[in-house]
Amino acid sequence: MIGTGRIGTFHAKVLSRHAYVGGLVVTDVDAERAERLARAIGATAAPSSDEVFAWGVDAVVIASATASHADLLVRAARAGLPVFCEKPIAVDLPGTLRALRAVGAAGTPLQIGFMRRFDAGYTTARATVRAGRLGRLHTVRTVTSDREPPPAAYLPLSGGLFRDCLVHDVDMVRWVTGREVVDVYAAGSDRGDAAFREADDVETAAALLTLDDGTLVTSTATRRNGAGYDVRMELAGELDQLVVGLDDRTPVTSAEPQGPPAATRPWTGFLERFAPAYEAELDAFVRFARGERDNPCDGRQALEALRVAEACERSRRERRPVRLAEVPGLDGP
Repeated sequence: MIGTGRIGTFHAKVLSRHAYVGGLVVTDVDAERAERLARAIGATAAPSSDEVFAWGVDAVVIASATASHADLLVRAARAGLPVFCEKPIAVDLPGTLRALRAVGAAGTPLQIGFMRRFDAGYTTARATVRAGRLGRLHTVRTVTSDREPPPAAYLPLSGGLFRDCLVHDVDMVRWVTGREVVDVYAAGSDRGDAAFREADDVETAAALLTLDDGTLVTSTATRRNGAGYDVRMELAGELDQLVVGLDDRTPVTSAEPQGPPAATRPWTGFLERFAPAYEAELDAFVRFARGERDNPCDGRQALEALRVAEACERSRRERRPVRLAEVPGLDGP
């Protein structure tokens, strides 16, 4: 386990109690933090990632700082180790392409962390759409709203709101509908904290995506939603509609006299909202590394979501529609 920050600590705790994990090694650039975690969960702390690779581990999970992902990913691949890597693969598209080409050349298994693929609601939505129970799908709406912004120091390292946050919605649009995005038009607002402007980022964004069958998708994201953490997907077809993420903890208040009551305990953040999905995702990786199941999210899937996010960012900056064909992939422009 490389990286023992917030998500790395969560992953380490899950792995430490997994029936098929016989031993766990953790490491972090903050060696003291890794030592504390190791003592708490009965793991072994390694002084650095060098020792992790030298000690003969069977698989690697990468949850370190974003800028380190690509190098560690390539190192694990060249060592012949199955690797799980939190998204993003790299801080930019060229770095992502270089890393994926190196992994492809090494021929080693790579699973990328898009945890929503393991959420019960999204899984049901995928099955419902694929079974045709909504009829011809014509409209999809996605919402991702953080309760409060991340630390200001994180923003310049995040890749921006589209690549860091809205990319999850893009992955779900592709995964649930089975369709590809062909063009995008996006806009953003930096009316919030000055830290967003200083990082050349936006606090709130919206994108219109057109799928290859003509289905229209609207996606919105914001870093500040005082009501709570809100992640939803609405799918509208000719026969029916379906909503993911609508329950008694969804932080919305109805203006209708007979509307549902407001949530008394709204979701606070992604780790709380998607905790079961994160656990299922790591269980899938362990079984995938053991050869017991197929890869639920390989590098190409992550790349395609990133290409859409990249197109959105380009659209925002250039104030124009952007076709996906303009954004390079593994097979060229």
